[in-house]
Amino acid sequence: MDLQENWKYRKHKSSVPFSLLVFLRYQIYYGYPLETYLEFPVVIAQDVILLSCIMHFSGKVRRACFYALVYWVGWYMITLQKWIIDLAMNLCTFISAASKLVQLQHLWETKDGGQASAVTWGMSVYASAARIITTLMTTKDFAVLIRFIVMLILNIWVTATILHYRKIKKTD
Repeated sequence: MDLQENWKYRKHKSSVPFSLLVFLRYQIYYGYPLETYLEFPVVIAQDVILLSCIMHFSGKVRRACFYALVYWVGWYMITLQKWIIDLAMNLCTFISAASKLVQLQHLWETKDGGQASAVTWGMSVYASAARIITTLMTTKDFAVLIRFIVMLILNIWVTATILHYRKIKKTD
């Protein structure tokens, strides 16, 4: 996948970097153990490097600087009040769920799971289940727990839909 194709893919997942930043800031704000969110700084760094390269090679450095400023200001603004970080966390859960529902809708409309990877979605199911257990064992944070339960249900649904349409296609 070249940079342009990756950029097109990333545009459809535009809520992901925002959700990662909010989730990371939420974990730091509440002083949760580093082990519960250690992968998020790595994933965010990967996104920053990828987006920086894309912006640089497509000649949009000024726009990249603007986005960096917006994220930097947002990083501090969301922790000005407790209710802001809590609201941001709940909105991220809603946005992530909406994104998965859009993907489900696309699968239902096309009746084709050929482009989606059941293995990747299966790994998402496993990751969500593992995070539920980790959250229960470490922080017992209700908002985080709800987020991972919702993501688990939707990941199972997407995986089942992909497998269902692949089974129908093979029998045709």
